[in-house]
Amino acid sequence: MLYLIAGLVLFFGCHGVTMKRDLRARLIGRLGEGGYKGLYSLVSAAGLALMIYGYGEARFEGAPLVYEAPTWLRHVALLLLVPVFVFLIAAYVPGRIKTTLKHPMLVAVKLWAFAHLLANGDLASVLLFGSFLAYAVIDRISVKRRAVGGGSGAPSIQLGAAGDIIAVVGGLALYGLFVWKLHLWLFGVSPM
Repeated sequence: MLYLIAGLVLFFGCHGVTMKRDLRARLIGRLGEGGYKGLYSLVSAAGLALMIYGYGEARFEGAPLVYEAPTWLRHVALLLLVPVFVFLIAAYVPGRIKTTLKHPMLVAVKLWAFAHLLANGDLASVLLFGSFLAYAVIDRISVKRRAVGGGSGAPSIQLGAAGDIIAVVGGLALYGLFVWKLHLWLFGVSPM
């Protein structure tokens, strides 16, 4: 469990720097834009690797059960996960979904984490998915506060319905692949 916790601290500590705009600016001033992005990427990747290893290790050793999720909640989780890949793709494909949600990746992370908390009650899962859920909520609040002071950046190119079709078709296809084989292949657990 120590590797999981270390990974969470590294990953979310690093991501938390983006919310502290003054600290981020000082680091960019000291390291340069490329140096900052390189260090950020390195620390994030190390945190992610530790999280993955630590979560796998905790599952293998048998993390203590915090709560027992009823079987019917697994079905609810599968339904909640349907739009996750759609929103992830919409974060990178301009369209009405992106415009409406403003930050579709954060919405996707919140849904993904919440759905996994419904289906998994072991301590490792609560730590992992609870951390992602908490971070996505905090980051959304932070983004909203930053937008009040300085705007949300340059307007994006709009594809309209075409962007939404790409996001929906691509997202549903990815969801289908994950339910069918990818989740089992990547994580050793079938969602069905």
